[in-house]
Amino acid sequence: MVTGGTGSFGNAVINRFLDFDCAEIIIFSRDEKKQDDMRSQYKSDKLRFVIGDVRDRSSLDRALPGVDYVFHAAALKQVPACEFYPQEAINTNILGANNLINACVDNEVKKAIFLSTDKAVYPINAMGMSKALMEKLISAQARAPRGKKSNTTFCLTRYGNVMASRGSVIPLFVNQMLEGKPLTVTDPQMTRFLMSLEESVDLVVHAFLHGNNGDLFVQKSPASTVECLAAALIELFKSKSEVQLIGTRHSEKVYETLVSREEMVKAEDMGNYYRIPADVRDLNYHKYLDTGDTRTSMVDDYNSHNTQRLNKAEVIAKLLELDYIRDQLAKR
Repeated sequence: MVTGGTGSFGNAVINRFLDFDCAEIIIFSRDEKKQDDMRSQYKSDKLRFVIGDVRDRSSLDRALPGVDYVFHAAALKQVPACEFYPQEAINTNILGANNLINACVDNEVKKAIFLSTDKAVYPINAMGMSKALMEKLISAQARAPRGKKSNTTFCLTRYGNVMASRGSVIPLFVNQMLEGKPLTVTDPQMTRFLMSLEESVDLVVHAFLHGNNGDLFVQKSPASTVECLAAALIELFKSKSEVQLIGTRHSEKVYETLVSREEMVKAEDMGNYYRIPADVRDLNYHKYLDTGDTRTSMVDDYNSHNTQRLNKAEVIAKLLELDYIRDQLAKR
């Protein structure tokens, strides 16, 4: 079952999973129109569509019997919306996630992968704070005693803005160019990780195949300044649009952090990925307060400022990997 299965990630993961040897894929979401669009698009007997809301525990219990694996993508993701309506972010991103955790345990789901965000690391906005607390719920579940009905393995994945996903900056820049408008850049030196939808699915599959209870996985990704990204798109589309600096927006970070300094101390380097095991400490404070960890001050966090930085030519090559960009170029 994929919660929030009608979104950008849901469509990408379903494209991948339809080729897997599974009997059925349940699309669980609130939007009946998007479900109908997907039904018409895929025309697959493997897909079953369920209207429901993670805020409603009963709708999860109706959908989960017989489900072996869950991929949790349902969330409120827009930073401004969460800033103005933090209670809604709490209801979906925290309480909804808690509903799903308990429903997975009670319905004996084998494994559940929860999607998180870079904004959960050192959070400065309601969206990031709500996702950070969702992560803490998974850690708490990993610490819980494993009873007869508590055999679900819970894992987390964390990534930044996915390239060309709904609401991201690349479609905004493309639309501005096509309309002959300037590209609105917040801070030219602001950096962002460059990760495709396909790579986000790769990350989730990696977590699914290799995750132990409470593990969090991060993919190593290159980054670009927003200025370089805008310049790459202008060159790629042979646009005459100029760049207009508008300043950093409310609750926006200058760079994305995927792994905190504290997490890097215990992170396992898996080549293309970092694995961060769950914090399974308990309330016996003396175990970790009387003696600290001297390594913490000796490592850096993993962020879009200190990862591999792509130049314009490399960004153009990365953009050309995207179906969205190729489709837009073909229409011109």
